[in-house]
Parts: sequence; structure tokens; C-alpha cells
Amino acid sequence: MQVKIFITLKNGVVDPQGITIKGALESLGYQGIANIRLGKYIQMELNSKSREEAGKDIEEMCDKLLANPVIENYRYEIEKDSG
Repeated sequence: MQVKIFITLKNGVVDPQGITIKGALESLGYQGIANIRLGKYIQMELNSKSREEAGKDIEEMCDKLLANPVIENYRYEIEKDSG
């Protein structure tokens, strides 16, 4: 199964990288940028018996390692079932 995981900062968490990129883009002449927030994108393949098993595994991976639950949210998509 092909899995895509999207991790983003929670609302209210300051994003210093986003602020820096916004400033750099504005210095290059791009105006009208209201806000930039950076996140993480992870793509992986899982050999799971079912979509439910894959979902459980993904949630455990995100909760234990891939995302910081204090400051980040995550969502995932299971793209295809190869089994």
C-alpha cells in the first residue's frame, strides 16, 4: 500500500521557517503573501494485510515518532492497495 503522510504545525504555533521564507519572497518582489506555514510530507510503502491494519500502523508511527503531537497535526492517505 502506498501511503502519504502530511504533517503540519497546529494553529497558534509560531513557524520561524515560514516567517523567514515569507520575508525572502517579499525581498524578491513577491507581494501579497499573507502567511506561509511549512510542514512535512512523508511517502512510504507498507505491506499490510488490510487498510485498517495500515491505518493503525500509520497512526502509531505518527504518534510515536513522525509527528510531535504537542505542536503538530497529521493526516494520511492510503493511495492504493497492492494486495
